[in-house]
Amino acid sequence: MNRLQTARIAGIQIGAGRPLAVIAGPCVLESADHTMHLAEAITDICSSHDLPLIFKASFDKANRSSGRSFRGPGLTEGLRMLAKVREEYLVPILSDIHEPSQAQAAGEVLDCVQIPAFLCRQTDLLLAAAKTGRCVNVKKGQFMAPEEMEQAIGKLGEGGCRNVLLTERGTFFGYNRLVNDMTAIPRMQRFAPVVFDATHSCQMPGAGGHQSGGQREFTETLALAAVAAGADALFMEVHDNPDHAKSDPATVYPLSEFGALLSRVAKVARLLRDPSFGAPAAAERLASAL
Repeated sequence: MNRLQTARIAGIQIGAGRPLAVIAGPCVLESADHTMHLAEAITDICSSHDLPLIFKASFDKANRSSGRSFRGPGLTEGLRMLAKVREEYLVPILSDIHEPSQAQAAGEVLDCVQIPAFLCRQTDLLLAAAKTGRCVNVKKGQFMAPEEMEQAIGKLGEGGCRNVLLTERGTFFGYNRLVNDMTAIPRMQRFAPVVFDATHSCQMPGAGGHQSGGQREFTETLALAAVAAGADALFMEVHDNPDHAKSDPATVYPLSEFGALLSRVAKVARLLRDPSFGAPAAAERLASAL
């Protein structure tokens, strides 16, 4: 299979040394007002660091730990809310689908259709996503080796899609535990540009009983490591009141700290893309910047 060198989401190109892209937003759409508030704040922060943004939020969290958990507004209302974000703040939008029947409607609104990690082997879902004509972001299953993701790209190709991103988001390591193998980034880059999901990588799946637990304090460490390993984009779920978020409260990143994290991440990303990288002066600049 020929490597897919770049992916395009609206006017943003990702991969092959392009500027680091950011995919960010709340885990789930909680309300119209809350969505617009976060979209405005996240757009401003990314713009201030000259980082291209794709706004992300889920219209339905179909794989919650508990059947009593908040799932979101659903397909129709959720897509309407996301379309308003794009119209108001002029940013591309991304959300995930869980069933082939959602693909056509999602593809008419979204700039990028996402396949959740647990569903990355679902052939019919991948083919339906491919038929939308949009960029497709496939999250690597927590149970999969990086090289296995070539099969997902093959299925998308059979459906006519060659505009693909792969996302690393941690691998199961026993019960309620994820670890990140940073070599997964260059290994999956043999097939397509790679996104690193810094917040989900801090999850402790099911550890909260009715919801996932997590270790938010390691988000920045993992984000910096992934960008240093060459990730083409950074994925983060962000909330203005994390402890009261309606989804993933243990791992969504505080909006108040998001800008400081991006400042450090951007410095690493730009240094790696600097033609002089590797020279002693470049190493000194990085040390002083961090």
